[in-house]
Parts: sequence; C-alpha cells; structure tokens
Amino acid sequence: MRRLMLLRHAKTEHDAPSGQDHDRRLDDRGRLDAAAIGDWIGRHPPLPDAVLVSTAVRAQQTWEIAGQAMKDAIREQAASRRREWQTKWQAEFLADIYGAEPAQLLHVIRMAEVTSPGHLLVVGHNPGMHELALMLTGSGDAAAKKALEHNLPTAGLAILDFAIDDWSELRFRSGKLVRFTSPRLLKQASDE
Repeated sequence: MRRLMLLRHAKTEHDAPSGQDHDRRLDDRGRLDAAAIGDWIGRHPPLPDAVLVSTAVRAQQTWEIAGQAMKDAIREQAASRRREWQTKWQAEFLADIYGAEPAQLLHVIRMAEVTSPGHLLVVGHNPGMHELALMLTGSGDAAAKKALEHNLPTAGLAILDFAIDDWSELRFRSGKLVRFTSPRLLKQASDE
C-alpha cells in the first residue's frame, strides 16, 4: 500500500520583484493557509515519509511553513499524551516539478522508488497537480472527487491510496481518493 499526498503551493503575490514567475513568494494569506494545511496534515496520520518539492520559491515557502506546522502539531499531540515525538520525513527539492505536466509528475513520483517511501507528499503547481490528481483517481470518496473536479486550489490537498508495493507500479486511474481538503474547506468545517 502506498499513499500519495498532492499539495498545491499556497497563495502568492502577483509578481515577484525579479519579474520571474519562479521567484514569486507567498502573500500573507498564503502563509496562513500553508500553516493551516500543515497543521491539518500533522493531526491526520499517516504522515509523509518523504517530500518532493518544486524549486519555485512559493513551493519551497509552502513546504517550509507547512512542514513546521506539521512538526508543531505532532509535538503538541505527543506532549498531551506524554509521548516522545519525532518527524521522519526528508525533503528533496526538484526542478522537474516546476511547470510539470501530469506525465512528468508521474515519472518524478515513480522515481521515488529509490528511497521507497510508503507515504509521499509532493508540493507543486497547477495545472499539472490538479490534472494529475484527476488522472490518478479511479475510485474513492464521491464528494471529494466532485469537489476536486472543479479545482485544486492554492494550499489544496488531495490524498490518494494505491494498492501497490512500489512507486514504479503507479498507473493512471489506479488510486483511491481518500480525502480532498483546502484551508477554505477546513475553515468551513470549523465554523459549523
């Protein structure tokens, strides 16, 4: 069994000071959203064993903030249960994720077999991430699937499980969509 978590970078400024898209940074809302989604991930195991992050500034910042929020959530839960806490993931920054189409992203994920993480988090960009999530989904939560069909919003997270032993076996339409969430959906749920 393998679990894939696809996280789109959080909301960004419209233009980078350099004028380069690759250099766009998170805005204030993006920082808050990255922390919110990281906190949610940290409170809903299983956690990622490995993380693949686009080299774009906004993706790196999303991971930095979300990763810290995950650690904080894990530490808080461990303290309340009087247990040791640890984080086990490692992050790798890959230029191949920036601007990648679904087939390219699939190749990047298949290459994760080298480290063989059971639970993999990928932080990247639309349209590739959204299209990949749709193309990998074969079954799963109907409401989540319907919500995901419209968009993978900034800081949106799609979680898919696969009945495979190795990432090299990953195929389109073979995933079970377990969850789709975003900071907006988390806020709506907490307001209810």
